[in-house]
Amino acid sequence: MPQFNFHSAINEIGEKQWNSLCPIDYPFLRYEFLHCLEQSGCVTPETGWQPCHLQITEGEQTLAIMPLYLKNHSYGEYVFDWSWAEAYQRNGIDYYPKLITAIPFTPCYGPRQLFATHLDESEQLALTRDSLSAIKQLASQYNASGWHGLFLEGQLLEQQEFSELSYRLGTQYHWFNHNFSCFEDFLDTFSSRKRKNLRKERSKITQQNIQHRFISGAELTDDLLDQFYQFYQITYLKRGRQGYLNQTFFKLLRDTLAEQLHICFAFDLNYSDKNPVAAAMFLQGESTLYGRYWGAQAEYDSLHFETCYYQGIEYCIRHKLQRFDPGAQGEHKIQRGFEPIETWSAHWLAHSGFNDAVQRFTEEEEQLLRQDMETLRQRLPFRKE
Repeated sequence: MPQFNFHSAINEIGEKQWNSLCPIDYPFLRYEFLHCLEQSGCVTPETGWQPCHLQITEGEQTLAIMPLYLKNHSYGEYVFDWSWAEAYQRNGIDYYPKLITAIPFTPCYGPRQLFATHLDESEQLALTRDSLSAIKQLASQYNASGWHGLFLEGQLLEQQEFSELSYRLGTQYHWFNHNFSCFEDFLDTFSSRKRKNLRKERSKITQQNIQHRFISGAELTDDLLDQFYQFYQITYLKRGRQGYLNQTFFKLLRDTLAEQLHICFAFDLNYSDKNPVAAAMFLQGESTLYGRYWGAQAEYDSLHFETCYYQGIEYCIRHKLQRFDPGAQGEHKIQRGFEPIETWSAHWLAHSGFNDAVQRFTEEEEQLLRQDMETLRQRLPFRKE
């Protein structure tokens, strides 16, 4: 009989058990990534992220695992439910704490529950159903308002199987590699005017005498990581707050996921070819490049687009990666060849009245968002066939 166990730290499960179920091509669900968040102190009860990871076992064997957190706020999630929390407050009900299955600070869709390889689809689906039952019991124990699964892929998206969940559509902008041999090959898919605009934008980098270099893995010295961290914090300070992540996290990530970590540094050759002026971080899966954080110490025309988008596209073409996920939000990506794609989250609220209200809301929101996505597709820069 399967046992459902909740753990207050990922190291209670252990790297061997966790990674035996985890695909290496999705870096954010690797033990190393999640452990770095906890070990660095970025994800703790004090920061509002109490780990309570689910491990399903049978005897000595682990059948499934799921990242799970008890939260007392909605920061660092990127599926915005502040209005739901306000509605609870107006009615004199506590919205926090809540339970979420997500990758902290990481709006990248992917698997959120992992299974032993010998389990077939029907067995996985049954375990997912039982997992939600166990999570509902945990919610009752903590007096949590409900559970939310963010940026989902896999069994949790079997909507007909989980009628009690409300499914919420979101939009991101991803680049897809249609067997391009070089960046110019990609540009040839643009209309003439859009192609000219993008070339002009890239030429500004050359005119400013800026050079980009990817530095990866063990070549990322502490000094380089410290410079990157300064850029990262500058971006958040412009928004009036500190970044979620600390220096320790980035150094732990370098030490444990070196082969998948890459930082693109920009150098202003008018001053130095050793001290960067901007940088963007990337993590690489088997077929996908994920753009995460960026910052610059000074304003340069078009530097953000070049560092975060065009350098990433060139990297994907060079390494034959099929998809580039540059991060959440940003309709400005459309005119640069990033296509609107669907992302999904699932929500269950213990209060039946609010659960019904959220279900109606997400259904109405989906209709509007699909109209917006169709409008956005019309703005893509590609030549009309």
